[in-house]
Amino acid sequence: DSCARHPPEMLRKTLPLSRTAMAAARSMRPMNARAASDYALPSLPYALGALEPIVNAEIMTLHHGKHHATYVANLNAAMDKYAEAEAKKDVATMIALQSAIKFNGGGHVNHTIFWTNLCAPKDYVEPAAASPELAKMIEAQWGSIDAFKTAFNAKTVAVQGSGWGWLGDNKATKTLAIETCANQDPLSITGLVPLLGIDVWEHAYYLQYKNVRPEYLKQIWQVVNWKNVAERYNAAK
Repeated sequence: DSCARHPPEMLRKTLPLSRTAMAAARSMRPMNARAASDYALPSLPYALGALEPIVNAEIMTLHHGKHHATYVANLNAAMDKYAEAEAKKDVATMIALQSAIKFNGGGHVNHTIFWTNLCAPKDYVEPAAASPELAKMIEAQWGSIDAFKTAFNAKTVAVQGSGWGWLGDNKATKTLAIETCANQDPLSITGLVPLLGIDVWEHAYYLQYKNVRPEYLKQIWQVVNWKNVAERYNAAK
């Protein structure tokens, strides 16, 4: 199981919280006091109804304000318990908490990327306009942008239960890859740098698309923020 290979230190590298900061925070409160929240729900970079008609405001209200907020709250609680267990050298509890940190931390990481990966339909630009270099790389590997979307959707629609579809950058091979992750597993545990993630948990689409995941995946491309994907691609170099 990947959580055994990727303890909370992996999360601290992924999220903006250093070991030094955690140690400082712990030193400023009694051992039995709850830590101040280290992670916060990010604001959306657009209005709740900005993605309509592709993703309606009701879905966004629940998805961001309820689901993502719950991951953040549960992550903070788990990290507080982990810090206390670490201070007490309670290894058994530290191990027991890793699954909660992986799940809720992954949920926070994934959704934070997801919101920026999307934009209002009026702000949509084609991949080639956002980044000619990225568009050429996609075309070189999949033949065309449309062929890439078809391959991405085919792999992502097949996710059993809940999970994510990703376009990732393999820095070792200098290639792109389509990957899927179960539940809230972050793409980083596969060694890929996340460029574009599509949430296929039912809470991301059910109120609008019911159980027709393929239609959701077909429509979501109209609000993909290729400028953000390009920024992530450039940062990964």
